[in-house]
Amino acid sequence: MSTFETFAALHIPGDPVVLYNIWDVGSALAVVAAGAKALATGSHPVGDAAGFGDGEKVPIDFALANAKRIVGAVAVPLSVDFEGAYSTDPGQGAANFKRLAATGAVGCNFEDQVIGGAGLHPLDLQCRRIAAGRQAVGNAFFINARTDMFLKAKPDDHDQALADQAIERGKGFADAGASGFFIPRLGDLKLVERIVKAVPLPVNAIAYPGAPSKADWAAAGIARISHGPFPHKALMAQLTENAKAAIG
Repeated sequence: MSTFETFAALHIPGDPVVLYNIWDVGSALAVVAAGAKALATGSHPVGDAAGFGDGEKVPIDFALANAKRIVGAVAVPLSVDFEGAYSTDPGQGAANFKRLAATGAVGCNFEDQVIGGAGLHPLDLQCRRIAAGRQAVGNAFFINARTDMFLKAKPDDHDQALADQAIERGKGFADAGASGFFIPRLGDLKLVERIVKAVPLPVNAIAYPGAPSKADWAAAGIARISHGPFPHKALMAQLTENAKAAIG
C-alpha cells in the first residue's frame, strides 16, 4: 500500500482519523511520538510560529520548504494546509499544487474563501480550481476541499438552508475531483449528519473549544478530525505561563 493509499484509508466515517495539527519538524516529531498515524500542518500555526501570520502571508517557498523538511523527518503521511493554493487562477493554482506534491506531501487542504477579500469563490470557479489541481497532481493526492461558509457565518445562522448550500458545494467539489470535504466550525451534529449522508466524500470536522467530542463526531459519521490552530495556541499559552514562573 502506498503512502497515499495509507492516508486515504485512515478516513473512516464513524472512526475518524485525528490530525493534531503541527507546524514544523519539532512539533511533527512530538505528535508522531504520541502515536499519530498521519500529520497535517495548519496554515495558522505555521504562520504564527514563523512570524508571518495567517492568510497566505507565509511565502509559498517557505511553506513548501517547511513541508519538505517535515516529510523528510517522519515516516507517516503529511497533509499540508495549502489555503487557496496562492492563486485564484485555476492554472496557476494547479502549478502550485504540483510544486506541493513534489515535496512528498500526500495531500492538502484547499479552501473556498476569498483570501484577503470577502466571501467565498463562486461554486463554478472553485470547482474549476479543484479540477485543475486534480489534473496537476494525479488521482492519488488527497485534496481535502474546504468550505468556509460555516466559519464565515455566525453560529446562530448555521441552519438547514446553509447546510443545503454546503451540500451543493460538497457534491460539486466531489464531481470536480476532491478527495474529502472539510466543514470547519459547524458543530450542530444534526446538520453534520445531514451533510455526511448527502455528500459522497469523507467529511472533516475541526475540534475547537466547545466543539462536540470525538465520540460525538464519530457518531455523526465524521471521518477526520482536525485541530487547526488550537494545539499551537495552547502550547504558546503554556510557554508564557512557564516563562512567567521562571522569570518571577
